[in-house]
Amino acid sequence: MTTQRTVSLLGSTGSIGTQACQIARNNPERFRIVALSSGGRDLELVARQAVEFDVELVGIASGDAARLETLIADAASGAGKQVVSRVVSGDDASVQVASVGADVVLNGITGSIGLRPTIAALEAGSTLALANKESLIVGGPIVKRLERPGQIVPVDSEHSAIAQALTSGTHDEVRKLVVTASGGPFRGMSRAELADVTPAQALKHPNFAMGKVITTNSATLVNKGLEVIEAHLLFDIPIDRVETVVHPQQYIHSMVEFVDGAVVAQLGLPTMGVPIALGLSWPDRLVDVETPVDWSRAMDWRFEPVDDDAFPAVRIAREVGAAGGTAPAAYNAANEIAVDAFHDGRVGFLDIVGTVERVVGDHARVAGRFDATSVEGVLSADAWARDRARELLGLGAHPGTGAMI
Repeated sequence: MTTQRTVSLLGSTGSIGTQACQIARNNPERFRIVALSSGGRDLELVARQAVEFDVELVGIASGDAARLETLIADAASGAGKQVVSRVVSGDDASVQVASVGADVVLNGITGSIGLRPTIAALEAGSTLALANKESLIVGGPIVKRLERPGQIVPVDSEHSAIAQALTSGTHDEVRKLVVTASGGPFRGMSRAELADVTPAQALKHPNFAMGKVITTNSATLVNKGLEVIEAHLLFDIPIDRVETVVHPQQYIHSMVEFVDGAVVAQLGLPTMGVPIALGLSWPDRLVDVETPVDWSRAMDWRFEPVDDDAFPAVRIAREVGAAGGTAPAAYNAANEIAVDAFHDGRVGFLDIVGTVERVVGDHARVAGRFDATSVEGVLSADAWARDRARELLGLGAHPGTGAMI
């Protein structure tokens, strides 16, 4: 008999969160959502989710908590329910939701703000279904120190694929990990051609509908750089044994090469259903989560090397991952600032990764200032890198801080 798992859902109104809700909706005997959090931009959806799942605790990072309470009461009345959800708001709302002690905490937050909730989930003893790669990138040494064996289950499709493929052998039998990349909307373009691409073009991912930051990161291949660092940390494989290959169709989500020359790949449609479901149910599989590949139809799958000249983000990420410490935090923070500047029309597409490279280069000269083993230390490095990126982009330092090197 399968035991029902309780779930705390962070980022409930985003793509990962709404798909997780659908999986819980389809499998009520397997999952019960007991707490959820959101950034607060869609309070009506948060209220509907709270009522549908009889959620005990609801957190929003921003927005009118009193209005949310009213919306929940109205939604409950309309559904003929007596739902009483406690509402918390503010910067630590997701931390409180992650701390309730649910069997599984699904962290679907985007950005380094996911670090503290990740830590809270690990400290509460919950299994962490991790879609927020930035919390591991920024706080790698802290997260690795807190993690119990098997406590983190990756939700990124690439890392879920690797986790599945790794069941085919032992850790000592792994020669390399191969992370696949779609190549984004600008695959095949030269560096010169990339100079004039627009934000609207960068948001046209060929396979996935994602948020602004992740979609832009896919266009620059920063997302793949982050995933290389994440794979290195998650699976304890040296970063020089984590490779990247462009696979435009995205049917093969990633691969593991073993010492005997065998390569084990996990494949399926380019969707997130299976990785999210496995994040909640690991190591068990749910029934009929996704439509299988139709093998009666002819298909051509292509593989290409990454063009490091046009897309240097992965090369820079390897250098950052090898450096360790707070270098990955600087990489991620600089990118977040540059992506916002690009979409605000302040800088060009090539300035995104160009800024990242300059910031991580400057960080190498001041890395000794930051303690990578403490939250305060990594967040200090994160803040420094953001200010340095603003300075390099001519945006000015954030009020009250300085980015002098």
